[in-house]
Amino acid sequence: MTKDLDATFAALADPTRRAILSMLLEDDMAVTDVAAPFAMSLAAISKHLQVLADAKLISQEKRGRVKWCKLEPDALRNSSIWMQGFGQFEPVNLEAFERFLATELETVPDDI
Repeated sequence: MTKDLDATFAALADPTRRAILSMLLEDDMAVTDVAAPFAMSLAAISKHLQVLADAKLISQEKRGRVKWCKLEPDALRNSSIWMQGFGQFEPVNLEAFERFLATELETVPDDI
């Protein structure tokens, strides 16, 4: 699972790839349509798409002469499950903790 998580987070680290994933939320798209809004070459977009495909975030298939990209619906499931594990802890309120310690320290006998 670690290898898959590494690939997913590496793919998500780039803003262009995150934008591509957002575009694919709408519908499957041809590679040329994916490339259209970006100021980069088709070869550069193809490299981004390959990173996303290697991370299994998208799939690609050829339909006739056109290569199509499709968002994989369960692709982020493992990442999401992993991240939810960090949500089990409440954020620490440092001011409340300091007040608690001050109160506790006031009540501690001097001989301790």
